Amino acid sequence: MGVSPETWSRTGESRAIWPGRNWPLGATWTAEATNFAVHAPHATRAWLCLFDDTDSETRHELTEHSQGIWHGAVPGIVPGQRYGYRVDGPWDPSQGFRHNPKKLLLDPYALATSGTIVAEQPLYGVNWEDPALRDDADSAAYTARSVVVDPSFDWQGEEPIKRRWRDTVIYELHVKGFTKLHDRIPEHLRGTYAGLTEPAVVDYLHDLGVTAVELLPVQQFFSEPALLDRGLTNYWGYNTQSFFAPDASYSASGDRGGQVHEFKRMVKALHGSGIEVILDVVYNHTAESGPRGPVLSFRGLDDRGTYKRVKPKDGRFDDTYWDVTGCGNTVNTTDPMTLRLILDSLRYWVTEMHVDGFRFDLTSALTRTGYDVDFACAFLMAIDQDPVLRHVKLIAEPWDVSAEGYLVGRMPQPWVEWNDQYRDTLRDFWRGQAAVTDVATRLAGSSDLYGRQRTPYNSINFITAHDGFTLRDLVSYNGKHNEANGEQNRDGTDANRSWNHGVEGETDDADIVARRRRQAMNLMASLCLSNGVPMITAGDERGRTQRGNNNAYCQDNEISWVDWRADDAWLDVYELTKAALRLRREHLALRQRRWFEGQPTVEGGPADLLWLHPEGHRMRHGDWADQGLKAIGMFLSGGPLREPGPHGEQLVDNSFLLWFNAGTGETTIRHPENDWIRAGRVVLSTDEAVPVGTGVSIEEPLVLGPQSMVVVQSLGAPR
Repeated sequence: MGVSPETWSRTGESRAIWPGRNWPLGATWTAEATNFAVHAPHATRAWLCLFDDTDSETRHELTEHSQGIWHGAVPGIVPGQRYGYRVDGPWDPSQGFRHNPKKLLLDPYALATSGTIVAEQPLYGVNWEDPALRDDADSAAYTARSVVVDPSFDWQGEEPIKRRWRDTVIYELHVKGFTKLHDRIPEHLRGTYAGLTEPAVVDYLHDLGVTAVELLPVQQFFSEPALLDRGLTNYWGYNTQSFFAPDASYSASGDRGGQVHEFKRMVKALHGSGIEVILDVVYNHTAESGPRGPVLSFRGLDDRGTYKRVKPKDGRFDDTYWDVTGCGNTVNTTDPMTLRLILDSLRYWVTEMHVDGFRFDLTSALTRTGYDVDFACAFLMAIDQDPVLRHVKLIAEPWDVSAEGYLVGRMPQPWVEWNDQYRDTLRDFWRGQAAVTDVATRLAGSSDLYGRQRTPYNSINFITAHDGFTLRDLVSYNGKHNEANGEQNRDGTDANRSWNHGVEGETDDADIVARRRRQAMNLMASLCLSNGVPMITAGDERGRTQRGNNNAYCQDNEISWVDWRADDAWLDVYELTKAALRLRREHLALRQRRWFEGQPTVEGGPADLLWLHPEGHRMRHGDWADQGLKAIGMFLSGGPLREPGPHGEQLVDNSFLLWFNAGTGETTIRHPENDWIRAGRVVLSTDEAVPVGTGVSIEEPLVLGPQSMVVVQSLGAPR
């Protein structure tokens, strides 16, 4: 394939290559010529490699370079052309120099990628048997290619939705897993971007009350070789390599650029139904893994600048990467060109692909200056001043694998955060192991974490996420069951805060199943009605199970896919979730943007928030310290609200009273004498004995069953 590097300059080129220019980076297509520009600052030679439909390679030496960028323009290129780069230069892995012209490299700025990787020796830069030796086998037959793309697309005037956080409900889903088993979607579209545009999906999300989908990683990723060796794949996709390219495996349109246009059609369709698109992005590490990992792109172009390093010991290369991601490498955001790559990629997804925001995996790893977390780091400062990025939804997973990387409650504006403390407290409360003082703090917006110059909507509240038990498994298993992952059940957390209600796993015991469903409804209703931004994991609302697997990252099968059959679906949980989200959507009192003060908003009015004891009085100091107290009431005043309307008008809503009973026995609730809710009706309930529509009066006690909750809405004129 092709000719050796030593003879390229003597044999000449098969077609003319023009000087081109050093910007923009990547492959920029026009009808006249395609400009190619790649950053390889320490390289001494570079070649553009073009592949035809027979996979025959033609190489063009790039003789122009400036500011560390090699560039050239080739006339006659058509969209869909596959290509890659080869570079030569110093080889000293201990110093971050890994140039090797035998290794075909992906373009970091490629808009699409074709093919995948094969975990054989030629894919690697060093010899498996003796890592001190450079491997000089050609990798072209074992790696993917970049693709030239015509980016034009008719958006037909589509504009960003820009929904406020207060009005946002996030639904975390996997592009493939959400539709792979959906019988109302054409089979050839199941598991694809196009599948998410089908009415069966869009209507379902809209009817449920979802306002944003958060897609698990869709930037081009590759499975780790160790997984491939076990016959498994990286299903979740947290192993990104091409930050501009939508992953081709989710495309019904092929991998020659069709995936780009299909992704845009997906965004357009979701936006048309009022649903925003948030991407889960992985910039903290790449698929090249540790120093003995494969050579795919960055490692051959600029290993020194791309990855954070430590001082080598004894001149060795295999202990020089600094890793706080647990994936073998940590991307170096202090390097100007690496930071530029991340920012260019983010802007591309906003301006060209029209996405509405990002959830950043292991954000703490990106905030490092040197080895320490730095809130004045270039990464955070650059996003904060960027006129495009500072106005999109920015969600941090505020931790990495190090203890000092745990930053929950500390991310600066405009960031919001995944709040794992909300998750842990609500799980513990509903299994009877959390104090009422803790759960009250979480229900009201986690002011202990976000009360300083932030709002309750800096907290992304969740009970489950892709990582961990599903909601059904949370109430069905005490321990993890990850044997299918091939790691002897050692992977995945043991801190599940779960409860199987007496039987491990699925059971035919009707009483246990009923209690599990009620607990699932308690958790879901609490989530939907807490102050903050609720995030639901796809399928939780209908009882999706992973059979006790709490780390299904490598299960691209029915363990992970959403089951759309009605025979075993927990449709009562679905109906309650839908009702809770409708209440939230229709009543501003249930999604207030400002902090509660426990004081009236107007003279003579009720307090905006009150906590009530089931014996009929406001919570007292001693009550908060009562470890045996498992029930609590939450009064939310609707008249008037603390925040004004868009024109400065005073906003008034119904008032609500939420009662939570996490105890294993019935609780008799007596309402205190008050002027805020004297009569109401139950509008949401997980207690079959207190159905929706039940009248509630201040004079009559309310008997609330074990492990259940009700929501009471005031009757009469809003107060």
